[in-house]
Parts: sequence; structure tokens; C-alpha cells
Amino acid sequence: SISGTITGGDVVPTSGVSYISYSTTSTNPSAIPFSDPPGSSKDTSGTKTSPSSTAPPVSVIGGTSSHLNNATMALSSATRTSSSAAPTNTQPCNNYVDFCTRKYSNITEVTAHNSMFTRANNAASNQALDVIDQLNDGIRMLQGQAHMVNGSLHFCHTSCDLLDAGPVQDYLSTVAGWVEAHPFDVITILMGNGDLGPVSNFIEPVQNSGLAPYLYVPPKVPMGLDDWPLLSEMILTSKRVVVFLDYNANQTEVPYILDEFSQLWETPFDPTDPSFPCTVQRPPDLSREDAEARMYMANHNLNVEINIAGTSLLVPNTALINTTNNVSAAGSGSLGWTASNCSSTWSRPPNFLLVDYYNMPNGTVFAVAAAMNNVTYNRQCCGLTAQSLAP
Repeated sequence: SISGTITGGDVVPTSGVSYISYSTTSTNPSAIPFSDPPGSSKDTSGTKTSPSSTAPPVSVIGGTSSHLNNATMALSSATRTSSSAAPTNTQPCNNYVDFCTRKYSNITEVTAHNSMFTRANNAASNQALDVIDQLNDGIRMLQGQAHMVNGSLHFCHTSCDLLDAGPVQDYLSTVAGWVEAHPFDVITILMGNGDLGPVSNFIEPVQNSGLAPYLYVPPKVPMGLDDWPLLSEMILTSKRVVVFLDYNANQTEVPYILDEFSQLWETPFDPTDPSFPCTVQRPPDLSREDAEARMYMANHNLNVEINIAGTSLLVPNTALINTTNNVSAAGSGSLGWTASNCSSTWSRPPNFLLVDYYNMPNGTVFAVAAAMNNVTYNRQCCGLTAQSLAP
């Protein structure tokens, strides 16, 4: 049974949790080394693994590389010694050709908050469309919280009595099928360790899902903002799935499940404040210098408190969803405003924009991400006709 106060599936633990802090950087000799972008001043004398003969034929030769600068994308051309025209890549990476020559950490993507919680007429649902629609529409980070249920890991909304979306392995198997069918896409999966259990709880569902061949193992721990590979390099090597765990990751024990907060910080989440401050909440006490040296996610999912049978719940504020997910940067409350505010505050856009009901209104969240990436959003959205959002 449900009792007490449940805050929507993403409660910040107040006890029994620790945040990993690294005083030194360790290297992973089994990981694939990557080169720096064209035109980089960094040493690129290290060996780069050649793609296999079955790798997708992405060509990244010459062209331009992109770097974030004060919330805009500044283009810097690689030096050429030949007057002849360089070959041009026309294959999009994550839906945009420009992204192929950008680092994984130099792109803003939309995150489906509680991606798997799509049950109609359930107050704890966060999305209207299923994960295949989400990925087809352009979602590139999938987030959700996991709990153990009778010895099996399930995606549940804090309490499995409130909303149990089924085994983690089943959901990840669906995602793996999509990944296999889309060889030019890189996705990120952020899992919440709802029970604060050992990382070993996640090994079997991840390995048995079919994702194993695609799991990215970083060459060092932790990965700083400038350490991540180009999207095209991840595609060429087929290491196109990045998995983060919020608590109790151990990259020595399980190198393909990455610790979130040593490499990615978050703004306040489960917010009921429509001003959406762009401040660091997790990990706590992170210095500005350290925050600037890693990726970050802006949590932009507005909640409202309701009461069901004496139980207080924080659920998505669907009455304001069209405002919350709006592209307009005029006035606080919209995703467009949050993205612009964060870009101004941190001199670079968020790497991830976490939202509820991404399809409302009509995929405007993707237009916000496109603006942050200095590209044009012109895709069709979204999925199938959504059912009523009423709890």
C-alpha cells in the first residue's frame, strides 16, 4: 500500500547516499581511444582504433568543427593544404549532419523524464508516447527510476504500488532493438537507483537486453567536458549507448555503467517553482570551477501537489505543460527561457533538457534544443495521437 508523501519518482535521498569524488583521474586501457576534433590544438598522436568493415560509412573529412561559446555555436574551419574541395558528409548523426563533428559533450539533447511511465489515466505518468515514438521523434536521453521487485529490477515511480512499468530488461530490450535499427544515432540512458542498491543489480538486465555490443566504455574516469569523443567516432565504433547511474555506480567493477554526478551535474529537480533556477543541486557543494568542467542537465519538469486517499503526491503539472515546454524565451517558465538562462549563467547551453510530456505542444522542446545547437528544427512531431493528459 501507499502511505506518506511521494514526490513523483525522483526524490533526492537525504541519508544513506554518497557522491563519488575523484582526486585523480584513472585510465581504462580496454576503452577505445578517440581523437580530438578537426582543428583542435590538443595532441592527437595517440592511436585511434580503425572501424570494422561492418561499421556505418560515416565520412568526417575536413569540414568544420563546432565549439560552444557564450551559448552560441561558433564554427572554426579545419586547416586544409589542398585547394580542391574536401569530401562532404551528408549522413546525419542524431538527426543533424553538423553533429557528426561535434563532441558528445558539445550537443544539447532532449531528455524524456521517466520515459517508461506512459500509462494512460495514471497520475504518476510523465509521458504520453512510448519509448519507440520518443526515439523516433528525437529524444536522445531516456531517464527512469528502478526498484527491486521480488528479486527483479523494475522501473517504478518511487513506489511500485503507484506505477510499475515492468522489468528494466524488457524496456532496455525494446531500446536495443531501436538502437540496432538506427546505426547513426547515439543515445544516453540515465537510470535512478531507487533502492540505493549495488551496481551489480543492474548488470543482468543491461547485459541481457541486447545493449551490450553498443555500450560505451570511457577511456578515463571521470570524463571531463572536453574528454568526450566526437559523435561520429562513437558511431564508427558502434559504441553508441552511454549509460549513467545516479547512485552507487562503480566504474572499476562495471565500466559501462557510468557514475552520473562525477561527470554530469543537475539543476533542482521535481520543481514546483516555475522560475526554474539554473543552479547546481546535485552533487551538492560542487564548486563553479568543477561545474564548468563537466556536462550538466537542466531539469525542466514542473510539478503540482495533489492528494489521493490521504497521500500527498507531486505529479506533472499538465495544466501548464504548453507553457512549460514552450520555445519562447520571453519570461520565466518556458523551456526556451530556461535554456537561454542556463546558457547565460554557465556560458554554454545545457547538455540535456529534461521534460515531461515532450510532445506537448507539438514538439516545441526540440526547437529549443535546436536553437541551443545553432541548427534548424524542421522534423515532424510527435508520434501517434496522444490520449488525454488528465490524471
